[in-house]
Amino acid sequence: MSQMIRVTLPDGSAREVVHGTTPAQIAADIGPGLAKAALAAKIDGELRDIMCPLEQDTNLSLVTSRDEADALELVRHDYAHVLAEAVQNLFPGTQITFGPSTNDGFYYDFAPTAAHGPFRDDELPLIEEEMRKIIAADLPLTREVWERDRLIAKWQADGETFKAEWAHELPEGEELTVYRSGNGWMDMCRGPHLASTGKLDPSAFKLTRVSGAYWRGDQKNAQLSRIYGTGWLNKKQLAEHLVRLEEAAKRDHRKIGREMDLFHLQEEAHGSVFWHPKGYRIYRELEAYMRRAIDGSGYQEVKTPQVMDARQWEQSGHWGKYRENMFVIPDEVPNIEDDGPIVSNDAEWMALKPMNCPAHVLIFRQGMKSYRDLPLRMAEMGCCHRNEPHGALHGIMRVRQFTQDDGHIFCREDQIVDEVRDFCMLLDRVYRELGFEKYAVKLALRPEKRFGTEEMWDKAEAELREAVARAGMANDDYGWEELPGEGAFYAPKLEFHLTDAIGRTWQCGTIQSDRVMPERLDASYIAEDGERHRPVMLHRAILGTYERFIGILIEHFAGRFPTWLAPVQAVVATIVSDADAYAKDAVAQLTVAGIRAETDVRNEKINYKVREHSLAKVPYLLVVGNREAEEGTVAIRTLGQDGQRIMPLAEAIAMLKGEATPPDLRD
Repeated sequence: MSQMIRVTLPDGSAREVVHGTTPAQIAADIGPGLAKAALAAKIDGELRDIMCPLEQDTNLSLVTSRDEADALELVRHDYAHVLAEAVQNLFPGTQITFGPSTNDGFYYDFAPTAAHGPFRDDELPLIEEEMRKIIAADLPLTREVWERDRLIAKWQADGETFKAEWAHELPEGEELTVYRSGNGWMDMCRGPHLASTGKLDPSAFKLTRVSGAYWRGDQKNAQLSRIYGTGWLNKKQLAEHLVRLEEAAKRDHRKIGREMDLFHLQEEAHGSVFWHPKGYRIYRELEAYMRRAIDGSGYQEVKTPQVMDARQWEQSGHWGKYRENMFVIPDEVPNIEDDGPIVSNDAEWMALKPMNCPAHVLIFRQGMKSYRDLPLRMAEMGCCHRNEPHGALHGIMRVRQFTQDDGHIFCREDQIVDEVRDFCMLLDRVYRELGFEKYAVKLALRPEKRFGTEEMWDKAEAELREAVARAGMANDDYGWEELPGEGAFYAPKLEFHLTDAIGRTWQCGTIQSDRVMPERLDASYIAEDGERHRPVMLHRAILGTYERFIGILIEHFAGRFPTWLAPVQAVVATIVSDADAYAKDAVAQLTVAGIRAETDVRNEKINYKVREHSLAKVPYLLVVGNREAEEGTVAIRTLGQDGQRIMPLAEAIAMLKGEATPPDLRD
């Protein structure tokens, strides 16, 4: 008699089925519509193939396109496999490596033959067409378990040296699985996958670009060709995504930064920003705004050294866990002779600070602290350096030198929830005043490798949960979510993810509840009982870094900053040279009123001036000619609007002064 197992469905109903029944068979038993729509299954909460045999009593849910997050991950993974098969069909001898799904698509890394060389963008249409043929063939995707030595031998025999190397290094005892497309092509993969290539929509993907990559991300290894694609559930989703990409390209902060003359980057200072006067004006206005915000919230601003002894970083724990991202410096005078090494092997090591936290603990430790001194809120606009790989740098969004709007709150155990709640409220005000109405709050929980006890982590995570609830943010309106394993090695953290004007999300703000660093760096205060106690250290930032946040602002506003942040707030442009003196006087009056204004008295047609200042994203253009000079008026053109308004200069100045006032200083 066949063994029977019990399968419980999401609605609470249960079915008795034969051991080895697949989710696909259960879907077919429920109805033909579900059988056609089902893409995969969740077996006891784990995403699995729809053809996976059920071997014990289980909770089963069937994944369809309505389960968008799971469905997208599946189809993108499948698109990556189809891409790899297509490339090997078209270019025999190409070796395959890895091909994961990404947030909006997929990629695959290849080792082309020496004769072919790196793949090119102009080859993508040909590869797309081959992918569509594979999808149209509706080839079954079947999972197979292979014995380790047999699989390694198979890869070596096929000339797949990268796959052989990876299979050899996987842990002993780990099940090695491959997925086969039809009866031929295969790739090593944990899965899950769709039942067949025909489950993919051939009109819902597009290959986007080719770039260089290194085997296993190490520039010492072989260079590969990475082919990127975007993949969706249907053609409509793809079309919407391509529109978003087009809009994102228009908003690219590097492009707008050049057009508005805000900043530049160059090889002589990899990952460091050269701020031009207009760009630095935005930086200064944002910095001044943040200073007012933290001053009003009881923070004391400090400044700490750029370089500290490596022993300090060893004590904090960063030297062991973060050293690969640090710039280290020998503590000795370099050799100035032509021959011989520049530095000896005997030097002590120092490091440029990658973060401000240990230095703030050292300030806290100066002098005895009482429980009455807490909470102590310490802030620093701290310049930091991190040794990011060259290939990971991206405009001013990911750099090596950056300035954090950093802060640390040293507090008692009974003050944690209130301090975190107050931080959430401060962050909410800042984001809304900077033009971001929507953001999500996420709690990143303990990672696998961490300092501290389980009890310590339990308490820290519970405190952050309570603080978010008391701030009124632990709900769907704020996208509340918990992220297992995503915390820092020393503390859980709250993450704040902004949504910009075209729907992209950016993780910026954070607050972390840390009991580890005060212990490691021996920070203490005298409690009410007269004994020494450890403070809890809350690491917090609202913007994250000024560089990245300004990049986000540029793209969010497409360069059309609110007037108070715009580097030039108004330009007075003349129609005729007879109005030059009036234009200069108008700018003088605007300047006295605190408005950043410039004149444009060039001998150019007014339409040319209007077009040029519109491209420069100047919020207001004040056009003047003989009539305006005689009547003391200006013709105001507002960026992004048609037409103009005529008004007295004094009235225009009053209007612009209101627009130019930062939001926190308005009545």
